[in-house]
Amino acid sequence: MGGKPAVVVVIPTKSLSPTRSGTGIQLLCCGIVLWLLPFHCISAEAVLEIGPFSKSAPGGPLPDGWQPQTFKKIQKHTSYELIKEGDETAIKAVANDSASGLTKALDLDLKAYPILEWRWKVGNLIAKGNPRTKAGDDYPARIYITFKYDPNRVSVWERAKYGLVKLLYGVYPPHAGINYIWEGKLPVGSIIPNAYTDRLRMIVVESGATNLNQWQSYRRNVFEDYKQAFGEEPPKVSGIAIMTDTDNTGESATAYYGDIRLLAVEK
Repeated sequence: MGGKPAVVVVIPTKSLSPTRSGTGIQLLCCGIVLWLLPFHCISAEAVLEIGPFSKSAPGGPLPDGWQPQTFKKIQKHTSYELIKEGDETAIKAVANDSASGLTKALDLDLKAYPILEWRWKVGNLIAKGNPRTKAGDDYPARIYITFKYDPNRVSVWERAKYGLVKLLYGVYPPHAGINYIWEGKLPVGSIIPNAYTDRLRMIVVESGATNLNQWQSYRRNVFEDYKQAFGEEPPKVSGIAIMTDTDNTGESATAYYGDIRLLAVEK
């Protein structure tokens, strides 16, 4: 969903225009939904199992706290289902000119749990994908993290915009977001602003076709990534989501998402 769950000061990864390619107001709602969902209970343990998909039953309900997220202006939704993939259960995502995601609300300090680990497998690249343009803002796989609004971090003008959103939806939108993406051309390690807003950063963790149809594992220090992307320490995390989207390019994509967890320290 090119830029969907990109949560930002004003809007996430789309514009406010009501046209098909401008679905920012719904993306903003995605960030808000992350706030409205019940908070995940954070334990004092060193590992937080955020997305224990492998422990779920194929065809069964999503793990605790995970919810589907759709967008009012986007009629076609990506399908997500728990399936048996190899020796374990995973989320299968299939997008056909569509966009939607799965979200989970969180409330935690990255100083306590800075390390994000996850696995995914991608079936194909998006030929017309281009994270620098609105028309190409689609991804076969992404994990995005949203951060809690902090009035001390924004200008008076931005505070007014946050206030307007709160008036409309009853809660403040997130302060910013990070998307970890599988891209087609940009080199791994690239960090660029989203095509719709500079309050969202796209971080390329996989690029090109070399590792298609193979499970890939990742470990990122989200605390340090945020500091590098925004030049300051992050606010508290407000939510996490997975998304496979092709609504801007009109293409198709298939991806599989394995377990997601946060670690207190790097091993």
